[in-house]
Amino acid sequence: MTDRTEELFREDSYLKTCEATVVAVNERGGVVLDRTVFYPTGGGQPGDRGVLTKADGREVRIGTTLYADGDIVHVPEEGQDLPAPGETVSCAIDWDTRHKHMRMHTAMHLVCALVPCGVTGGQVGAEKSRLDFDVGDHTLDKEALTEQLNALVDADHPVGARWVDDAELDANPDLVRTMSVAPPRGKGRVRLMQVGEDVDLQPCGGTHVARTGEIGRLRVGKIENKGARNRRVNIHLEG
Repeated sequence: MTDRTEELFREDSYLKTCEATVVAVNERGGVVLDRTVFYPTGGGQPGDRGVLTKADGREVRIGTTLYADGDIVHVPEEGQDLPAPGETVSCAIDWDTRHKHMRMHTAMHLVCALVPCGVTGGQVGAEKSRLDFDVGDHTLDKEALTEQLNALVDADHPVGARWVDDAELDANPDLVRTMSVAPPRGKGRVRLMQVGEDVDLQPCGGTHVARTGEIGRLRVGKIENKGARNRRVNIHLEG
């Protein structure tokens, strides 16, 4: 949680709307709320877009959401009449896009479970996502990987979160798969996402579906050579 905004999306990824009070509007026109369902850009996942509706019914279209100076900032599209501090607004995310991000982000955990290599980068997209791996001598076969991914989807494993303190994470360094980005620290605890009993477990602050069956069919696209050891795995939603 930030100092000024309650992160409702962190506890329930399926929340689409909420009521909130405007805490501040920064010098660039970004809106800070006391609570939000909008996910801010982070962990390779794009920030949510959507609408803030003022008490008089006028809408403020939000083009993206991001972290800035310790706040979650809702960035409005240009040329709109912004709400004032103290004003109450109704918040609604673009659910169709968010749900695709949830399905994709969960799918990326399945890829991590199947590729036993360090993650060097990644990006969540609504239609296509990617993960980069330091593969070393490991080889990747996209047809085999596609089959294995869809087997995990079909198994309909539960997906859930639990929190551990920093000391427990330090005692289990193998939980951290990302080689270039460390899990967020400084608040005393870190959220772990768990898929099934033993499919995948790693720190993650993104939004996810509740069961792997909700992801739908997946296809591994190009596996790109991005250096002597680095391979990029592209993942597509098939429906």
